[in-house]
Amino acid sequence: MARILILLLALWPALAFAALDDPLAPGAKVAFLGITFLDTSTEGAYNGVRADETARIPLLENAVRQRFLQEGFVLLPTDALAAELAATANPADCYGCERRMAAKLGADYVLVGEVQKVSNLILAMNLVLRDVDSGTMLRGMSVDIRSNTDDSWLRGIRYILKNHFFKP
Repeated sequence: MARILILLLALWPALAFAALDDPLAPGAKVAFLGITFLDTSTEGAYNGVRADETARIPLLENAVRQRFLQEGFVLLPTDALAAELAATANPADCYGCERRMAAKLGADYVLVGEVQKVSNLILAMNLVLRDVDSGTMLRGMSVDIRSNTDDSWLRGIRYILKNHFFKP
């Protein structure tokens, strides 16, 4: 019995991440609640919001939407959640509120993301897809990018989508 327990404990990490490679349901309804920008850099503390970084969030969101549509998913309009989303600082970090909002839309999956600016050179990008009913993370990846340009941001999100969400 002890050997079985040791074997299960040894295999636990592999079993826990196995769901991250399960196929996604074709044509599933996705509530994409957007990507949140978090500026924790010293530059942001001193200089405030930068227009170029603010403009990059819709750029990333459009790239994500286009890829999900290209892969055959149905992206649900989130207009009915406008007030709730406006009152939520970060749907990617709200103790399950993203699932509750997605459930109101009748979504199968909920998709949220974050870009954290550590410095003007170092940024971290995260994208997470969860099953609305169970809360199980179906896909999730974080990448660090270097450089703070449209190209580097797009390269980061495309890497996540290509190499984890929709890997061949």
